[in-house]
Formats: sequence, structure tokens, C-alpha cells
Amino acid sequence: MAVVLGYDESPGSVRALRVAVEVAAAFREPLVLVFGAAPPGTLGEEYRSHLEAIRQSGRTALAHAVAAADDAGVPTAVEILDQGPAEALLDAADRHDARVIVVGSYGESPLRGALLGSTPHKLLHISRVPVLCVPAAEA
Repeated sequence: MAVVLGYDESPGSVRALRVAVEVAAAFREPLVLVFGAAPPGTLGEEYRSHLEAIRQSGRTALAHAVAAADDAGVPTAVEILDQGPAEALLDAADRHDARVIVVGSYGESPLRGALLGSTPHKLLHISRVPVLCVPAAEA
């Protein structure tokens, strides 16, 4: 089993990283860090021409997350997938027999998330494993 985390260095994912490291350490399981390189929705030609830059951004973000997990003694695996964020997380969760998927929220309203397709919103509705949604800011 593993703990799967969607990570992109946004404020919500930075806070989710801390929680995911705690959960992985508590269960003595590896942390699978996932970056979905394809944006939600239609892929345009402009996006395809910048795909390598997006992948590099993911590699940089995940390297920072690996360092944080290493500091806590939590083993990691890194995956940069050419899928939308929700699809990438579900795929990784399936392949790694995830105990939980951890994601950060951006403080969007439920209506905005439903209309624009937020990753936490999608996961809460279609994931077969539990989803832990961490708020971007402490209350």
C-alpha cells in the first residue's frame, strides 16, 4: 500500500504535503508524489508545444517534495504523468494500491469547483479509495 499525493507547489499542495508525509510516516508506507502534466479540458496545440516545460516544472516541484519527505524519513516514488491531475492521481492510486489520495484545495467555492472541474471535487466523486482534501489555509 501507499499514500498518493497530488503535488504542484501551490499553497494547497504544500500544506497537503505536510499532511501526506505525516500519514505515510504513521502507516509506515511510501509516499507516491504525482504531477499530472496535462491540464483539465481540451489540449490545444499551444499546450503541446510547451509540454516539456510543464514536465520540467513538475520535476522541480516534486524534487522539493521528495526533499521534505526525505527529511521525515518517508520513502518516495515520483510520477509525472501526461494526464489531467485527477486522472493521474487515480491511475497512480490504482497501480500503487493506495490507502488514500491526498490533495490540497484552493479555497474555491463548491459551485466554482463543480463548474470548472477542480481536482478535489472530481476525486471525491469518482475515487474508489478515500480522498483526504487538505484546506489551503489553516482555519
